[in-house]
This record gives sequence, structure tokens and C-alpha cells, in this order.
Amino acid sequence: MPNNDRLLVQILLLVLFGATLWVLAPFWSALFWGAVLAFASWPLMRLLTRVTGNRESLAAGLLTLGWMLLVAGPLVWLGLNLADHVRDAVTFIKDVQVDGLPAAPAWLGTLPIVGERLVGIWNTIDQQGAAMLVAIKPYLGQVGNWLLARSAQIGGGILELTLSIVFVFFFYRDGPRLAAFIHGLLERLIGERADYYQELVAGTVQRVVNGVIGTAAAQALLALIGFLIAGIPGALVLGIATFLLSLIPMGPPLVWIPATAWLAWKGEYGMAVFLGIWGTFIISGVDNVLKPYLISRGGNLPLVIVLLGVFGGLIAFGFIGLFIGPTLLAVAYSLLIDWSASQSRREEKP
Repeated sequence: MPNNDRLLVQILLLVLFGATLWVLAPFWSALFWGAVLAFASWPLMRLLTRVTGNRESLAAGLLTLGWMLLVAGPLVWLGLNLADHVRDAVTFIKDVQVDGLPAAPAWLGTLPIVGERLVGIWNTIDQQGAAMLVAIKPYLGQVGNWLLARSAQIGGGILELTLSIVFVFFFYRDGPRLAAFIHGLLERLIGERADYYQELVAGTVQRVVNGVIGTAAAQALLALIGFLIAGIPGALVLGIATFLLSLIPMGPPLVWIPATAWLAWKGEYGMAVFLGIWGTFIISGVDNVLKPYLISRGGNLPLVIVLLGVFGGLIAFGFIGLFIGPTLLAVAYSLLIDWSASQSRREEKP
């Protein structure tokens, strides 16, 4: 009978654990980002805690408020500018419907080989603009639905980011207690190796954060140098935008490609070619070299494990996989090494 009671308690605990995971499922991503953000900025939290006289809640509140201002400010600015550009695009389309396209720019006809052909295409589009709009009208609804879906994704991402900043307050405030709780669970699961694996996961996440931030800073600096050489106005603002967009895959081209197109529109073809080459091979190319190096630096993992973790994690989980992939492979690799070593020790004992 006691065995049956024990089995019933275990089943109830499993059901309770599964129900808890089900309730928390919508918030896993936000919780993960909050944990990563808190872990990456934990030295700042310790410094602020000492400054505020060991008042953890006050330090956590001030640091969380700083993150809100740092993250919410650029998002609001980006949203306002995006709304202005959408309004300008709608006005441009209405003007084209009424007046047709403006005259082809003078520089378009001066392009070697294809210049005259491009001017002819431009004039053909202008003459057949009304008929073209009628032809593409059935597809505008699909385009609108696609844009609506993308807008919903962006809105969901902003909501997730907001939740992450809310959660980061609790990670700041209760971080030491949460770390002690996790350490206790690991000790029950794997015994004396708990400290090693906790440090392994923490070190891997820290190196990934350093790799992401360090690569973004390097890309922003290289972009700023390229913009200054090419004479792009607002080079500093564009460099900051490159830093922010470097935190997402394929983000920097969203800055240097429009800048290259602007140079070509102005007729500065030499600088446009320079910035296109600089952006392709220097700004965007450094991501494939510097990020894996920074992530593997200071650890005992083979570089191939880091590369597989970074790129495989991105493919499997999206941007969040940049942190999950290397961590999973690091833990799996260490478990295999430990298992192999323990097997060797057992064989040597007799």
C-alpha cells in the first residue's frame, strides 16, 4: 500500500509539473530573454546595489527603468519614422495614379550599356501606369494581408520585448536566490558535478552575449568608417542604427544598402561601388568571422562545436537559438566527455 501511495504522489507531481509548464508556455521566450539580459548585465546590478546601500529592489527598479528608456525610446522613434514613411509612400502612389511617374532622372540615361534601356522602361511604365495598376489591383489584397501579418509579428515581438524587460526586474531582485535554487536542483540530479555544469552554462551564455555585443560594436564602427569615407550625411546616427540592427540576423544591410542606393541616386557611382563592396565584405562579412571567435574565446570547446551551435541554433530556433544552440552543444559535449572519462576509469580499476 505505501508503494501505491508513493506512486500516486509521483503521478500527481508529474501532472502538476506538466500543468505548470503549460501555463508558462506562452512566456518562455520572454522569460529566456529576461534571464539573458539580467545575466549579461549582472555586474552592473551588483555595482548599483552597492551604490544604493544593498537595497536590491531599488537597484533592480532603477536598472529596469534604464532598460525601458534605452529600448522603448528607439522603438518609439522607429515607429514614428516608419509611420511617416508609410504615409509618404501612400501619397506617392496616389500622385502616380493621378499625374503618372516623374521624369526619369538624368543620371539614369548616362549609365553605360543599360542606360537607354532603363529610360525606355521608365517611360513605358509611365505611359502604362494606369493599366498596370488595374492589372496588379487583385494582388494588392494579398500584399496587404502579408504586410498585416508582418505587422502582427512586429507587434508580438515588441510585446515580448516589453515582457522581457518586466521579467528582468524579478531576475535582478531575486537572482541570487534563483541561482541557489537551480544549484540545489542540479546537486540532486548530478551530484558533485553541479558546480561545473552551472559554470559551463553560465560561461557559454556570457561568451555568446559578449560575441553578439562585440560583433555588433565592431560592425557599427566599421559602418561608421565607411559612411564617413563615402560622405554619407548623418553617419553617426546610421552607425548607431547599424549597432542596433546587428543584434538581429541580416540587420546591417538594412542600413548600408539604402545608403549605397542614395549615393547612386546622387550620381556618386565611385563611392556607391566602394560602399557596396565595404558593406558586403567588411560590415556584413565580419559577422561570420568575429562572432564565432568571440564566442569560442576563453572556453574549452572546439571551434566546430561553437560554429554548429551558433548556425544550427539560428536555423532551428531563430535568433533565440543563438544562445540555445551553443549552450545545448556545450552541455552535451561535456556530458559525453564525462561519460567517456568515467567509462575509462571503470575499465582501469580492475
